[in-house]
Amino acid sequence: MKTKKRVAIQGIKASFHEEAAFNFFGRDIETIECNSFKQTCDCLERNDADFVIMAIENSIAGSLLPNYTLIREYNFAITGEIYLPIQLHLMALPGIKFEDIKVATSHPIAIRQCVDFFEEYPHIQVIESNDTAACAKKIRDEQLTDTVAIANILAAELYGLNIIERRIESNKKNFTRFLILKKNKADHEVEINKASICFQVGNHVGALSKVLNIFAEQEVNLTKIQSMPVLGKRNEYYFYVDIEWNKMENYDTAIRKVLKYTVNFNIMGEYLKNDTV
Repeated sequence: MKTKKRVAIQGIKASFHEEAAFNFFGRDIETIECNSFKQTCDCLERNDADFVIMAIENSIAGSLLPNYTLIREYNFAITGEIYLPIQLHLMALPGIKFEDIKVATSHPIAIRQCVDFFEEYPHIQVIESNDTAACAKKIRDEQLTDTVAIANILAAELYGLNIIERRIESNKKNFTRFLILKKNKADHEVEINKASICFQVGNHVGALSKVLNIFAEQEVNLTKIQSMPVLGKRNEYYFYVDIEWNKMENYDTAIRKVLKYTVNFNIMGEYLKNDTV
């Protein structure tokens, strides 16, 4: 009998992390609910999960910097990516009308993405919570008749709520990029054309520029560069870089040359680009 893939998610069932997991792996998986991103990593470390799905950046809120540190410190391999459109809906118990609503509740980032909507209804008290789906579950469990949750369609379906206002997010081009992590570096059964790498360079004129020029010379495209201070070290930074290529030999040559000009170089993952939203 085929065993289901076990995927650790931050949040509870019907959260955006579970939706992203379904989109990447299909519905026939076992999702393991975790309270924090660190807990998802501990779960994978203990072999209680086969994969972690982890949000890494949002088109409005920006990068989730602590997650870069988690991936590096646990030394997990990035084996894929998926972009999820973030569509936010107002949901309540069946039979509840919009005029009955006194309270709206959701994750702080979701709330920030709906400020324009709530400016029109100042009488609704907006309360932050730790998870979008958990807010929907609480309304069902406690039968709250004056409260709405801001969450996705999956949450409405799972917790038996009615959507009373659709697509209340201010920016309709809102998406989150998720990374798929596993414990060990993957053997490449599939084609790869993207990598996430991490390195440091010396603190002297042109150190970073030298590295970036090597990629340019080899026609390897940088799609993202993110710097983060090295804890406890002044003027020292980790650079997290996403790169793409058309020819594998160009990538191999670039990496070989870059190694001469970097320290603590780490290929965090090589995978297939998957950036359609």
